[in-house]
Order: sequence, then structure tokens, then C-alpha cells
Amino acid sequence: MDYNQAQQRVKELKKFYKSILWFGIVTFIIFSDDIFEKGIFNFSLWNGSIILVIWGIILTVKAVKLFILDSDWEKDVIEKEMRKTKEPIQF
Repeated sequence: MDYNQAQQRVKELKKFYKSILWFGIVTFIIFSDDIFEKGIFNFSLWNGSIILVIWGIILTVKAVKLFILDSDWEKDVIEKEMRKTKEPIQF
């Protein structure tokens, strides 16, 4: 990984962590509002949280892309595919 790739990865990580922070803040505000309005015993996770579900799915996809399907994984798959298609030289 060269400097430019590392710098790009750091920017992507920073954006991802900011998104996680904002998700946590918004989730806290929504759920604390529901708890104060309805009480702890009448609290439901599914009331008005469809936005949070969609946002959580998007963050999960970003996390998979950022941490699992990163450039090292891509490089390994490319090398594996190149080894598969390498044809022997016939003299």
C-alpha cells in the first residue's frame, strides 16, 4: 500500500467513524424521546425507527466494504485469478 492509498483509506475510515457517531447520536435522541413519552415498559424498538434500520443497513454495507473487501482482499483475489488462468508455455 503506497502513501496515496493509505491516505485515501484514512479518509474513508474517518468518514465511516463520523457516520457511526452521528448514527449513535440520532439513535440516542430518538430512543430517549420514545422512552420519555411512553415510559420504559411501553417502549418499542419498531416505532418510527425505519430510518434507523435503513441507515444501519447502509453503515453495515460500508463497514463490509471498508474492513472486509479492502484493497488487500482485492489484490489477493486478482492474484488468485491470475494463477488460475495462467497457461503453461508450450515449446
